[in-house]
Formats: sequence, structure tokens, C-alpha cells
Amino acid sequence: MDNENLPADTLVKVIDTTKKPVDTVKNPVDTVINPVDPNLGKQLNYLALGDSYTIGESVERPQIFPAQLVKQLEKAGLIINPPVIIARTGWTTSELQSAIKISGGIRKFDFVTLLIGVNNQYRGESKDKYRKEFKELLQTAIDYVSGDKTHVFVVSIPDWGVTPFGKQSGRDQQVISQEIDSFNKINKEESVALGISYTDITPASRNAATDNSLVASDGLHPSGKMYLDWGVNVAPAVLKVFKP
Repeated sequence: MDNENLPADTLVKVIDTTKKPVDTVKNPVDTVINPVDPNLGKQLNYLALGDSYTIGESVERPQIFPAQLVKQLEKAGLIINPPVIIARTGWTTSELQSAIKISGGIRKFDFVTLLIGVNNQYRGESKDKYRKEFKELLQTAIDYVSGDKTHVFVVSIPDWGVTPFGKQSGRDQQVISQEIDSFNKINKEESVALGISYTDITPASRNAATDNSLVASDGLHPSGKMYLDWGVNVAPAVLKVFKP
């Protein structure tokens, strides 16, 4: 979903959490990265696909979900190259598909995370359309990991309706929650049908209704604290596949 005060900057880049964070609000990023060398010994190559929840709108780079996940995996002994991210604030499934097509083709990665759908819900797009495009994105993710479904990790859509922005949006919060649940029902069904790992972060995201520390300064997107929780919850699924 879009916020009038948020940048609409395309983000297709390598995240290096060892460097000083770049303020993408002041310095919009629109960079297509070179392919990551897939032959770096035991170092794992990670691709994160999504929308604002993947680029981490309104939080500093080391706090975003992919970076938080990498930190958890490295604590467990894995060696992860800086993640490659294809995401943008406001993207729906179809817009993510379009971006993938123009990003330089299918390169190979060791694992992929996919979190997409909030903007389909926000714009009132049909659930049938979402199901079709989400299934296609799952197949794309599988292609990125050379056909190994166990290397794809889907994350559910958080509930933006409980945030300050959601409460002031003029929309019925109960309806928002019901719609989020409906879209998550779809992405879970499609993931489970293919034997793909699914992490449900939605219930915990609703804690933002009473805990403002889980919300970024824009009043809409998750804070680094919430992204840390996501990383902690997704990491065990990845570690089951990649045992250090």
C-alpha cells in the first residue's frame, strides 16, 4: 500500500549490513545489481522477493527483514552473502512479476523468501487474481533455487489495519483483518500444496495494536523490532535445510 509521504523507489539491490545505512527516504535507490557469483564455496546466496515489508520502508537497512533473517542465520553458523532484494513499496503480485522479468532473468540462489499480497488487498483486487499470480510467483521462486521447493520460504501478510495509519484510514479495521486473513488463506494453501515452508507472522503483527514500538516512524510499516521477530521465526525453517 502507498502512503503519500513514502518514496516509490524501486529496490533491486544487494544489502551489505556491514556498511553505513543509506537513507533511502532522502536518497532513493533504483539500482539493478550484477549477478551474484553462485560458486562461493559454502557461502549461501539469498534472494528476497516482496514489497515494502521486504525493503523495510522507514527503517534503516540493518533493521529490515532480510537483514534480520541473515543475522539469525549467521548466529547459527551459516555464511550468507549480502541478500539480493527485488521489492518496492506499493507492489502487488503482478508488479513484482513485472519487475522480475526486467531484472535480468532467472539467476540461481540457494534460498528465496516471498512475502507479497498486502497491496492486492489494499487496492481491492480479486482473490482469484491473487491466487493465480501468487502461484506463478511460487513457481518463479522455485526456478530461482533450481527446482528445490524446500529452499523457498513464504511469509504471511501482516495486518496493517492495527497500525496508527490503519486506524486513521477510515476503513473498518475488522474488515481489513478479515481480508488479510482471506489473502493469507490463499498464500498458505498454495504454499502447503507445493510443500513449501510457510511462516505465519500475522498474529504477532497484530500486537502493534497496543505496542507502538512495533511500528516504524511512518505509523504504517513494521519497526526493526517487529522485523527482528520475523527473522527469529523464519530462521528455524531455513536452518532445517541448511545445517551449519
